[in-house]
Amino acid sequence: MLTIRPAAPGDVAAIDDLLRTTFPAPAEARLIGDLCAEGDMVLLLVAADEGSGKIAGVAAFSRMDVSVADQSVPSVALAPVAVASDHRRQGVAEALVTAGLERLEEEGVVLCFVLGDPAFYTRFGFDPRCSKGFVSPYAGEHLMAMPLQGGLMPCGVRGEARHAAAFARLGQSA
Repeated sequence: MLTIRPAAPGDVAAIDDLLRTTFPAPAEARLIGDLCAEGDMVLLLVAADEGSGKIAGVAAFSRMDVSVADQSVPSVALAPVAVASDHRRQGVAEALVTAGLERLEEEGVVLCFVLGDPAFYTRFGFDPRCSKGFVSPYAGEHLMAMPLQGGLMPCGVRGEARHAAAFARLGQSA
């Protein structure tokens, strides 16, 4: 049985280990640590095995600077999402993402962006059409957004959708 909960200080080593075994590039494995250290982490959830205490998955939501009609819109980026190999295809990622989106909606977040496979993320309501028109280095079919707050997209000219600085370092050599 897994419990979805906010990450605790005692989870740091297990999260780091999970990321290092899940992602091939060291920069990807360091992303959560960088987001936390730089003050950009908004919500970090883990799926913890109740019996062993082992961290089976993690989902991070970080601060973004997003504007529509020259107004700042409370927004986050979902990344990374990682699940231990022995817990894949059991709904762990889905549970983490769903729990995170519900909590963020309660906290007044308006938009959540993700850069990933549309075949996976559209099941949650992420849509590439919602991110069209935003100025972003990640613009394209894999950048998707999901309006929270009842699914209403803010009206007006879309401006920037800027991820935290840690994301820009992912493409640089480690």
